[in-house]
Amino acid sequence: MHCSIAQAVGVVAEPWTPLILRDLFLGLCRFDDLAEDLGISRNLLTRRLEHLVATGVVERRPYQERPVRHEYVLTEAGRDIVPALITLMAWGDRWSTPPGGPPAVLVHSCGERFTPVVTCPHCGGEATAGTITAEAGPGAAQGPGTMLLAAPPEQVT
Repeated sequence: MHCSIAQAVGVVAEPWTPLILRDLFLGLCRFDDLAEDLGISRNLLTRRLEHLVATGVVERRPYQERPVRHEYVLTEAGRDIVPALITLMAWGDRWSTPPGGPPAVLVHSCGERFTPVVTCPHCGGEATAGTITAEAGPGAAQGPGTMLLAAPPEQVT
């Protein structure tokens, strides 16, 4: 699909991928640690990590020579997805919190706990479904998933 959300989903929306990215962000970087923490099969973890490396979200680095062993670290693209992950976490904390409350809280570098909020970089106002609209961008094209953006304004209902 000619849609940024569809493209992103193709990289990170397989059910295990956000959890792998979460663990990498939190500092688990070795295959065995990831497999143990997630309870995921080694074959599936291998496939997901290979996909994340191939798409440039994760980098594989050797940390031991004999036998050769690798660790996985977030690339710049991987670090850039962290705000989306913590926003998803905030949604989960609000709408599907596990018994006992949120399993983790976020602490900013200033030392304060916070809940992520998406804001407009120009006015600082909160960006919500009620405060934003989407307009056709420079890459808008007719195709699946882009009907509303590619259609002339008078045809959008």
